[in-house]
Amino acid sequence: MNIWRPQQHIQVKALGLVWRNGLLLASEIYLDDGTATGVRPLGGRLEFGETWRDALVREFKEELGVVVEVTGKPLVLENIYTHQGVVGHEVTFVSDLVFPEDAHAGLVSLEYFEDNGERCVARWYDVEQLDCGDLELYPKGLKAQLQAREKSKLP
Repeated sequence: MNIWRPQQHIQVKALGLVWRNGLLLASEIYLDDGTATGVRPLGGRLEFGETWRDALVREFKEELGVVVEVTGKPLVLENIYTHQGVVGHEVTFVSDLVFPEDAHAGLVSLEYFEDNGERCVARWYDVEQLDCGDLELYPKGLKAQLQAREKSKLP
């Protein structure tokens, strides 16, 4: 397992919301001792000159080998956080994606690899069960934004 620390400059990231049967696809975030502390939707950093939409499509192609379609307007979250005693700062574009129906169908978890070769695991999570004790949903504030979005859809 790699020991990860936040970089000491502002990161701009794009994360994709992939839903299946009401569950969100999210990757596990670990502490140094291997304990899962939370999950975050898949995606990654924008490269110089790349739009957030293009970054999302690229990240899903690289990590899961699937072509996604970005839909709707993004939620934009600024996240200043501490991981293992180190402060990180990121601005994140979070958007719904159309994920191919047959892609990874029937799998409970998906294994993929980051650019640095680190093995990662993504699973399907009920958002309502996150931020309730064991696992947090990152970036902070995303669950509240998703809940507010759902409430605004009610008649």
